[in-house]
Amino acid sequence: MSSDAERIRPTRTPEFEARLAKRYKAERRFRIVGLSAIVFSVAVLVFLLGSMTLNGIGGFQRVELSVPVDFTEAGLAADPFAMQQPGAVQSLEAQGLPAVVDFYAEQALGAEGAEELDPNAWREVAQEIIADPSILRSETAFELAATPDLAAGFEGEGSAEKQALASELKSAGVLSKNFDPGFLTRSDATNPQKVGIWGALKGSLLTMIITLLLAFPIGVLAALYLEEYAPKNRWTDLIEVSINNLAAVPSIIFGLLGLAVFLWIFPSYRSAPLIGGMTLALMTMPVVVISGRNAIKAVPPSIRDGALAIGASPVQVVFHHVLPLALPGILTGTIIGMARALGETAPLLMIGMRAFVATPPDGFTSPATVLPVQIFLWSDEIDRGFVERTSAAIIILLLFLLVMNGLAIYLRNKFEKTW
Repeated sequence: MSSDAERIRPTRTPEFEARLAKRYKAERRFRIVGLSAIVFSVAVLVFLLGSMTLNGIGGFQRVELSVPVDFTEAGLAADPFAMQQPGAVQSLEAQGLPAVVDFYAEQALGAEGAEELDPNAWREVAQEIIADPSILRSETAFELAATPDLAAGFEGEGSAEKQALASELKSAGVLSKNFDPGFLTRSDATNPQKVGIWGALKGSLLTMIITLLLAFPIGVLAALYLEEYAPKNRWTDLIEVSINNLAAVPSIIFGLLGLAVFLWIFPSYRSAPLIGGMTLALMTMPVVVISGRNAIKAVPPSIRDGALAIGASPVQVVFHHVLPLALPGILTGTIIGMARALGETAPLLMIGMRAFVATPPDGFTSPATVLPVQIFLWSDEIDRGFVERTSAAIIILLLFLLVMNGLAIYLRNKFEKTW
């Protein structure tokens, strides 16, 4: 009896102990490597976001000169109703508003300082008068954009004369760097002090709407047909291989396709969100189809069998049972595809969306640019002001992507069902 117990009792020989210790060491090394990879990834992400944030803070600001204007002595008149008409700015210009601003700027800044005021600064004053005509009955101080040379001098760059003038005006309290709300409402410009992101942001929004309206329904219907209705033969196998290959095609190829097809059909819509959205929809559609098929496959067969057993038709089974259950997975693929499309530059450059657009697009067929292209164009400028504006635009792009993904995740969780 004792011999049987000794025979079945596990023996921990020195060789066994050595192998066990080796496995424990390997497991600890694996944990350390995995934890190190996570820490490294988080550190890189923090460094990236931190550097962009530090550089982008300056992009949301601009160098401004403080100019007090006494409208009680200026002799300007503005009827509140007339200020709401399209020609309000021209009316104020005809009354001599530019000369009034120049006069008070020279009084406040001196002749040399007044020359460093942006030539179109009076338009900002005009916009504030249009927004509040009661300003014409008081003395108001305006923070107006300085010239790029003076802004560079404020940052310690440029010529020694500009740096000295900037230091003098700063000491006098009339030159400062302030938050620029107009950056979020203006469009592109040649002056970094006057540029804005709204034109590119609106262009991205319109382009993404076209992309989603085309890629999502066509991709989902294609996935449903291939998974539920298409016969299994060599032709469907060829289609599946082609779709998988299209998902890996470089994006610039889709830009060439859009240039050769869409602009040939619609030559007058070059650089329009309509053409950009159609081009990006071609690129996004394979991702939607692949994720849609995988989500449909994940629906248990028992769902289909149960629906058929209670008398549902095949179409009702697909659209009333299978598709609602597969929708969260489909939305996940759509999020990935749309995020990729939002950050693309190459295909949009091919169809001409790199044009200088000084006004926001009015619709889907108006000339426009998008955020990634705007960032690309600004990054090619040598002016420090554009460098800061580029970082600020990147932050706006990331926030736009975060909002878009957050909305998609909310919809995915809303439609998610368990079985």
